[in-house]
Amino acid sequence: MTTRDKNFYKPIDGTQCPKFAGIATFMKLPYVNAQDASDVDIGLVGVPWDGGTTYKPGARHAPRQVREYSTFMRNVHPTLGIQPYKLCKCADLGDANINAVNLMESLRWVEEFYQTIVTQNIVPLSVGGDHLVSLPILRAVAAKKPIAMVHIDAHTDMYEGFSGDSSFSHGTPFYHAINEGLLDPTKVIQIGIRGCMYTQNDRQWGLDQGVRVIDIEEFNQIGITAVIEEIHRVVGDTPCYLSFDIDSIDPAFAPGTGTPEIGGFTSFEAQSLVRGLHGLDLIGADLVEISPPSDPSGNTALIGATLLFEMLCLLADNQFKKRQYQGNQHEEVLAEFE
Repeated sequence: MTTRDKNFYKPIDGTQCPKFAGIATFMKLPYVNAQDASDVDIGLVGVPWDGGTTYKPGARHAPRQVREYSTFMRNVHPTLGIQPYKLCKCADLGDANINAVNLMESLRWVEEFYQTIVTQNIVPLSVGGDHLVSLPILRAVAAKKPIAMVHIDAHTDMYEGFSGDSSFSHGTPFYHAINEGLLDPTKVIQIGIRGCMYTQNDRQWGLDQGVRVIDIEEFNQIGITAVIEEIHRVVGDTPCYLSFDIDSIDPAFAPGTGTPEIGGFTSFEAQSLVRGLHGLDLIGADLVEISPPSDPSGNTALIGATLLFEMLCLLADNQFKKRQYQGNQHEEVLAEFE
């Protein structure tokens, strides 16, 4: 096991080296090989794969572009005041290995990569890739027991697909995750769902399992404060995974996605939603479906990089508080024997 000095995990100082210079890593953090990262608290990972895409491909290119735009991020959250790099050791763990022409093998390789991370007690923060990448990540993160999930998306991604249990695409990851016992459906909440469907069952299947669905109409009717309260009610103190699909944001703000749906969130609403998750027991998160070829301006990748920093702050704050709590518990146990 390699033990590195805590200063190793500080991002390259943007005041000392221009943000546009040097090798692009997530947040300008150091790169650490995932096989030897046991002293890392939060690992940022790319999953450059869109083999589950059913419309416009291109999300395989997102990790590289989001890395580039994430070099623009700084050190302190503007409203929560969280300084993630002071709370946790964060690093770029590179990309999960994939097979560009074999879907099932890619699922297996991604799961194995994340098993390597999870067994070292590293919290994963990922950039896909299409939304199917969430399934192998959950297979590693939720291997021991079902967890809760906050899912921000235009689509439920709980479709049975074209051939039921043998169908794997970016529209089916959470159908499989629930059937495989990775998610507790009564602790799953989806926000921003909209757009036309193939059949009514596209939405009804999740509802039948106990999933709480807040479509965009309800979001606009009750307001973001009530939505955040509902998220906390549904999830409670259950360990929770966050999955954020960039197509939840209106294509006027984020056109760089393979399955755009009009009538979505503004970029600020998306930020506010993520900030509202502060206080949940977040044990991992992913950001998916950014497709750079669909947005030559790079604005979608900038939104993605900004949301990635928002997620990193929440994960770091949660991990720090859990360590403090565990330390206090240890001190209390010791005091009983004094």
